Amino acid sequence: MEAALLALADAGLSLADVDGVTSAVHNPVEVAHALGVEPTWFDGTTVGGTSFLVHVRHAADAIAAGHANVVLVLHGESRRSTVGRHPRPIPADGMMGQFELPYGVYGPPTMFTLPYMRYAHETGTTVEQLAAVPAIQSEWADGNPRAARPTRVSVDDVLASQPIAWPFTKLMCCMVSDGGGALVVTAADRAKDGRRPPVYLWGAGEAGQSPLVSQMPDLTRAETFERSSTAAFREAGIAVSDIDHLMIYDAFAHVPLYGLEALGVVGRGEAGAFIADGNTRPGGWMPLNTNGGGLRYTHTGMYGMFAIQESVRQLRGEAFAQLEDVEISVVQGVGHFFSEAATLVLSNQEPM
Repeated sequence: MEAALLALADAGLSLADVDGVTSAVHNPVEVAHALGVEPTWFDGTTVGGTSFLVHVRHAADAIAAGHANVVLVLHGESRRSTVGRHPRPIPADGMMGQFELPYGVYGPPTMFTLPYMRYAHETGTTVEQLAAVPAIQSEWADGNPRAARPTRVSVDDVLASQPIAWPFTKLMCCMVSDGGGALVVTAADRAKDGRRPPVYLWGAGEAGQSPLVSQMPDLTRAETFERSSTAAFREAGIAVSDIDHLMIYDAFAHVPLYGLEALGVVGRGEAGAFIADGNTRPGGWMPLNTNGGGLRYTHTGMYGMFAIQESVRQLRGEAFAQLEDVEISVVQGVGHFFSEAATLVLSNQEPM
């Protein structure tokens, strides 16, 4: 509720202007009712942490089709305190309960280690290169009062942190936090009259695959990333060389490695060295996860909202670690364990 009101105030709008609501954790109609909004359009799509990228795409389509005028894309989640949350055990008769749980695969650390171990075996990526991901992202989050982990750490610090599931240590895993966020989506012409500089959606894409890690066609590739980003880049009319700023969902340290390869920023097996060599740190040629990401900034269980917000802040010139001359920002989201993905191409320039 607080995030919704803050976002509307930021946009110079009120609840009376809202006729569309999205939410992934909670029923969007319940959220709308709590706000006093009677929506003509709503979306409760829940596909893990990338849900909010999907919501932005769907909201833009709804506005273009005339189904809504002003859509609130909302998120609130108390993963750390568990206030308002109910346990969600894995059903014994579901696919995961039948085919993965009996073999000790339970929860993100054990599910995500499976594809990464194969990836490291095939590409030669080292554990030191993996540790460089949170270490370099800590440089972006350093001193940020909104970051849950606001201090710098070294590769050695990451490797020395508590072992979780080989090769992941605690600092290679996202934190568990409470948080919320909101975005206001409306037509470009209307956004020009808002209180803040508008950010334009140039292109978007989404893709889905197997809900089971064990049934991924290739454990070493994020094929959903490839499909969603290809669609978004095509719609936006951009290439990798046009990107000024990049956000890749980073629930665990290896996801940006998969993302950099899937988006075509680097070639096969080059992502670990690309990050370790400093290309994504402050001053590097591909600024990545500039709020610190899910590894250093916040992770409520579904991080996509905060990745979008960092892109918006960079494009509006108000980020904590603000870049110069940012015109195009790309947000790459993942849902669950590479089973869903969505991509947004955002810009502070009107589309051609």
